[in-house]
Amino acid sequence: MSESNSGAACLADQNGAVPGEPVKKDENSRRGNWGNQIEFVLTSVGYAVGLGNVWRFPYLCYRNGGGAFMFPYFIMLVFCGIPLFFLELSFGQFTSLGCLGVWKVSPMFKGVGYGMMVVSTYIGIYYNVVICIAFYYFFMSMTNLLPWTYCNNPWNTPDCTGVLGTSRANTTFANVSAVMSGLTEIVNRTKRTSPSEEYWRNYVLNISDGIGNFGEVRLPILGCLAVSWVVVFLCLIRGVKSSGKVVYFTATFPYVVLTILFIRGITLEGAVSGIKYYLTPQWEKILDAKVWGDAASQIFYSLGCAWGGLITMASYNKFHNNCFRDSIIISVTNCGTSVYAGFVIFSILGFMAHHLGVDVSEVADHGPGLAFVAYPEALTLLPISPLWSLLFFFMLILLGLGTQFCLLETLVTAVVDEIGTDWIIKNKTYVTLGVAIIGFLLGVPLTTQAGIYWLLLMDNYAASFSLVVISCIMCICIMYVYGHKNYFKDVEMMLGFPPPIFFRICWRFVSPFIITFILIFTVIQYKPITYNDYVYPSWSLVIGFAMALSSVICIPIYALFKIAVSEGSTFLERLKNSVKPDPDWGPALQEHRKGRYATTGPESVEVCPLKEDLKDEGKEKLKETEDEIGLTIPGSNGSTLNPSPSA
Repeated sequence: MSESNSGAACLADQNGAVPGEPVKKDENSRRGNWGNQIEFVLTSVGYAVGLGNVWRFPYLCYRNGGGAFMFPYFIMLVFCGIPLFFLELSFGQFTSLGCLGVWKVSPMFKGVGYGMMVVSTYIGIYYNVVICIAFYYFFMSMTNLLPWTYCNNPWNTPDCTGVLGTSRANTTFANVSAVMSGLTEIVNRTKRTSPSEEYWRNYVLNISDGIGNFGEVRLPILGCLAVSWVVVFLCLIRGVKSSGKVVYFTATFPYVVLTILFIRGITLEGAVSGIKYYLTPQWEKILDAKVWGDAASQIFYSLGCAWGGLITMASYNKFHNNCFRDSIIISVTNCGTSVYAGFVIFSILGFMAHHLGVDVSEVADHGPGLAFVAYPEALTLLPISPLWSLLFFFMLILLGLGTQFCLLETLVTAVVDEIGTDWIIKNKTYVTLGVAIIGFLLGVPLTTQAGIYWLLLMDNYAASFSLVVISCIMCICIMYVYGHKNYFKDVEMMLGFPPPIFFRICWRFVSPFIITFILIFTVIQYKPITYNDYVYPSWSLVIGFAMALSSVICIPIYALFKIAVSEGSTFLERLKNSVKPDPDWGPALQEHRKGRYATTGPESVEVCPLKEDLKDEGKEKLKETEDEIGLTIPGSNGSTLNPSPSA
């Protein structure tokens, strides 16, 4: 290879384009970048917009004053949601590192990154179980008659009362007499369980009598769990290169389904009353602290702050990408989706309440109760009910997969960045496969007859107040330990303009205050978890708190370890050295290391392809190239270039 050709090759690696060629390559060829910015935005939307937007927000809005809840909700979005979202995106993009590597900013706080990994592990395990149940319902909807329509099945009890009666013969949506007789039977019974509820409890889950009684593994659910993990793995087989293409469908099609269901829902009798229940403002509740607490918590958890996913997704951006613009677009889209989903959900629930002759409050539910009991029952009232059921559960699957992609990528990226060798970067697919297999095995207990108890326990404890603590410490580290002035300069160097003054104020004062408020609110409003009438035993709550603490405890443990191994003769000297940024903290690529980052240390030297990447070109070409290749010690900051497209 001639010297001029070598220089052109290096130029192609560093600037992302070969002179004379219109196709632009990755800016960071060792680690890889998003194919284009649309892929990042869609992936982040898919990550933030999840099942909670459909099964939690509408219920919270209804419970906390209807339209009045929108006021504190959007206040919290502006003062907490968007600033924290922008902070995490800029943090990951600046260093091109995942949730572990970014803590070179202050190594003592690397335990925050480990805490994020623990949280993402817990969420990834139970979230995919929810997706697999949606898969199961999707498959069961491929029939002429939904199996939870009537009460004459082996799993039904004498308390079961269906809206459409108990006989399948000649019973149609238009059979008014059958409907009315069913309604009369419902009114006359003091205790009613719907066919959809008994299908969910007695057939799908075959639920045991308590969290300690695991019973048997539900093989259909286990099979769907395997399908779910296979789908996630295949979509991430080449990292962001493959998932970035998949999200064109998974992040957009749920909106198509929502719109179809919305159009169908508002044309149903009783839909208007359901929407009124959803939106009618109860302004007196504005003064209730619980409403503000729910609004802040929903914004915080819905956007996925402190999970590590935002940092990871942004780390694959090109250095000068306008993540400020992206943070606003994604945050507003997430919250707009929640509001839109409320219209869809409550139009159908209003229709259901109208036919049952009850108040909307009696059919309104949230969580699994909405997704797998209330809504499926409402779907049985619609003509061509299997079609609407297929659409609804397909939407749930896509919403769940969008979040699951980022959870898995967060763990894989953290492992790959931390080890940082060229071999593991080139073989990232095997890491993804290993994480997927481990995730599947850890999810098997959740497919047992006691699985729903454990799933709800993890949902309520593993990712609750620990996220608030992690996010608060992250703000303190960046703004007060590393220094707000330093970080503002970093953002300005990356974006070309400093953070707007509003965001600077929020990062330093407002957002940490709101996060602290969420933490206090969570503690004050704490109630032991229950599932319907089942009260969790004390020993299970201890396990729940242990899961919550397992992510938070990483922070002090690693801090003490880092102080102990840092240089210095006294504790204060070691403490001071442990919070100093690493020498290689900063932009990953040499071309971006300017100003105070313009060092000549080994970690900041960029190179052309390594020897092992050129074996296919033959020994002769490799020998001619050796003099032109600068070798460095592989680090986790992506500074050593590697032309492998799968890295």
